[in-house]
Amino acid sequence: MRILGIDPGVATIGFGLIETEKNKTQLIRCGVITTPAHTSLASRLDQIYHDLSELLEAFKPDAVSIEELFFNTNITTGIAVAHGRGVILLACQQAGVQIYEYTPLQVKQAVVGYGRAEKKQVMEMVRRICSLKAPPKPDDAADAVALALCHARSTTSLLFRGGKEACSTI
Repeated sequence: MRILGIDPGVATIGFGLIETEKNKTQLIRCGVITTPAHTSLASRLDQIYHDLSELLEAFKPDAVSIEELFFNTNITTGIAVAHGRGVILLACQQAGVQIYEYTPLQVKQAVVGYGRAEKKQVMEMVRRICSLKAPPKPDDAADAVALALCHARSTTSLLFRGGKEACSTI
C-alpha cells in the first residue's frame, strides 16, 4: 500500500510517501511544497493545488493521510492553514484518492505509542521505522512521514473481508 502523508499549511506543506507491505515500511520520497511569501493567498492556494496534483499523479498513492487542524493560540495562522488544507482535500478528492484524517494526538499514539510524545521522540521513531540514518528534513516533511506511518499502523488493525479492506478511522 502506498500512503501519502500531508502536513498542511500555506507557506510550507510537508509530504511523505511510504510504501508498506506486512511488517515492512519503506520511505519512497518526502519533501515540502513551498509558496513564495508576499504573494496573494489565492496565488499560493493555486500553486498548492497544482503542485499537489502533480505529486498525486506521479506517485498514485492508495491513500492520503492528512492532519486535522488544531487551533492553538494564533487563530489567524489557523485560518490560513485551513484554506491550504481545503485546497489539499480538494486535490485529493478530485484525484480519487481515499482520504484519512488524524489528530496530532493520534499520530503520536500510532508512531510513538504515547499521545503526548515530544516532537523529537516522533522524529526518532520515524527514523527507526523507516530505517533512516537521520530523521527527514525539514520538520514539515518528517511530520508528513509520521502521518503516513500513522495511517499504515491504523490499517493493520482494520478488518479485512473477502480480500477487501473495510476501512474506518473511527
